[in-house]
Amino acid sequence: MLSIKNGFALVAPASKGLGFAFAQQLLFHTTLPVIATARKNCDEVRDKLLGAVKSDSNSPRERLKVLQVDVTDESTIHAMTSYIRQNYPDTALRIAITVPGILHVEKAPSQIDATNALDSFKVNALGPMLLMKHLTPFLPTKSSDPFPVGAELCEGDGSWELPSHAVYAMMAARVGSISDNGSGGWYSYRASKASVFQLAKTFDLYLRTRSKDRALAVAMHPGTVQTDFTREYWDGRKMLQPSESADRLLRFLCTMGSGNNDGRGRCWDWKGEEIYP
Repeated sequence: MLSIKNGFALVAPASKGLGFAFAQQLLFHTTLPVIATARKNCDEVRDKLLGAVKSDSNSPRERLKVLQVDVTDESTIHAMTSYIRQNYPDTALRIAITVPGILHVEKAPSQIDATNALDSFKVNALGPMLLMKHLTPFLPTKSSDPFPVGAELCEGDGSWELPSHAVYAMMAARVGSISDNGSGGWYSYRASKASVFQLAKTFDLYLRTRSKDRALAVAMHPGTVQTDFTREYWDGRKMLQPSESADRLLRFLCTMGSGNNDGRGRCWDWKGEEIYP
């Protein structure tokens, strides 16, 4: 019988690249139910994830569900949360990793295309905002009991213990930092990813009232990762593998405290270093 008393994890989307790696890590290192999303081919994504975990000791097949979600279509996000309410009643969201992203490159203002730019904002900014809207009710409130630490651990060392509070993480990007922008270009991507810094801060301020130390929000930067997303930049650049980036980020997130001075509401990279807005 699947135990859901320790909460559930969510990765959106998890069809490939970093999202896939995050879901794989959570399936392998914890015993939490994992809700993953994909825009299409959900059964195929599920089979690939289960094949990548290579472990039967923590029943990943029983714990994994892949749901069809397009972050630009709010009705699909609503359908996902309806499924969660029905199948995981009275279960809190323990850790959420939201990583929607699309890249349209404009090296000069003349290359800006209205349709592509709007696409960037829909996926990179509005998508995380809609996920946040519909997932907030599942996060613990200030009256919730802390999650039991250690009970969900399956394989790995002690640094993989999830904290007693919930973590809601959004994927930002270093190029979304205004203070770090020294080269220009990438107009729609920079602008849309800059919004994630603001979303994480604003959402965390809300959680400080709603949940106090029971839940936090944070933005994260994965480093330069070798995925289809960065394929045009593979040559001559040293890149992280998705599994390494996801592992390092999760380990860092799991050690972050929920106090007001512990780093919540800010953006952190895979090395645990802060990226300023």
